[in-house]
Amino acid sequence: MGEAGLRRAVALVAALNLSYFGVEFAVAVAIGSVSLFADSIDFLEDASINLLILAALGWRARNRARVGMMLAAILLVPGLATLWTAWEKFNAPVPPQALALSLTGLGALAVNLACAVVLAAYRRQSGSLTRAAFLSARNDAVANVAIVTAGLVTAFLWRSAWPDLLVGLGIAAMNADAAREVWEAAREEHRAEA
Repeated sequence: MGEAGLRRAVALVAALNLSYFGVEFAVAVAIGSVSLFADSIDFLEDASINLLILAALGWRARNRARVGMMLAAILLVPGLATLWTAWEKFNAPVPPQALALSLTGLGALAVNLACAVVLAAYRRQSGSLTRAAFLSARNDAVANVAIVTAGLVTAFLWRSAWPDLLVGLGIAAMNADAAREVWEAAREEHRAEA
């Protein structure tokens, strides 16, 4: 589990995230889904985080801690985009296509579980950087289960925009909490190196 293995793992996770971003964003726009929009932006953010991690792996701990703090700020971006999309959906509450929502959520779940498994072995290596990547993948898998559930609820129990809207807002809150955790880990690293 050396640095070369970590580099390969992070590069693979970045590629998977970037690939599924395109799929999920296209479906989100086509069916008008807040939760898929939030999750697709999160895939793009995860790809960016992993590319930054890949660039910063050889840096000194203090510089990695600075990148970790920057990553914490980046984690907030999908939440802000989601709030805007949620506001638009709140004003025009049309439910998304339930089957497309659930199937796309299942695909996202498969990608995020694969990423979490790849990163699990490295989550304590390189401090806040790999912690950020692992937390993103783990949180995203949880969010994907919620997206699939929102699709099923919309299809079978409650034909409304609310299940999708609530899951989208939940994803935004989860990203904010992950940002806080990464910020704290990066700050501890920075203090240790001072």
